[in-house]
Amino acid sequence: MDPAVHKTRSHTYADYLTWPGDVRHELIDGVAYAISPAPDAITCTMAPALLRAHQEILGVVFLKTANALEGKPCRPFIAPFDVRLRHGSEADGEVDTVMQPELVVVCYRSKLDERGCRSAPDWVVEVLSPSTAGHDLILKRQLYERVGVREYWLLHPVDLVVTVYRLQDGALGAPDICELKETLAVGMLPGVVLDWERALQNVG
Repeated sequence: MDPAVHKTRSHTYADYLTWPGDVRHELIDGVAYAISPAPDAITCTMAPALLRAHQEILGVVFLKTANALEGKPCRPFIAPFDVRLRHGSEADGEVDTVMQPELVVVCYRSKLDERGCRSAPDWVVEVLSPSTAGHDLILKRQLYERVGVREYWLLHPVDLVVTVYRLQDGALGAPDICELKETLAVGMLPGVVLDWERALQNVG
């Protein structure tokens, strides 16, 4: 696909499903953004140390979350996982906003289908990389606020901090910024507590 074409016309989920899988994309209001290579090509574009830290942190967050939520309605998922965000009642193929968060938790089974999630997830986690940091911090935060994501976490594998946005009165207000030390609870998921010392024991 020609990157220029992505910027000059509006795309839908129907278009998205026809694109090759060598580069992952997200759609925001019809605009396509290349977010990363597919998993088998990612090592070609990311520094090895950062890639490993990225994978270690994301893997531990998913494992701890999945274990804590075992037997409960809320379920975690990792990319590739299509999160389709509607403006109204448009058909699936007409949806123009499709996200691929690295980790999400969805608490209502009615939102799920065979491709992923058909509405806003409850918790979204992204692990920042230098190439996506501004996109994640600005554009995605605005989108997730608009659709009502309850918590949005941005993990910084280089600086070893996490930026936590929580929805209050319809807005993701000023974030809490915490070092990846000791423990941190997920506010909207009672019982999910991340032990950063254990999570990071293999990073460095």
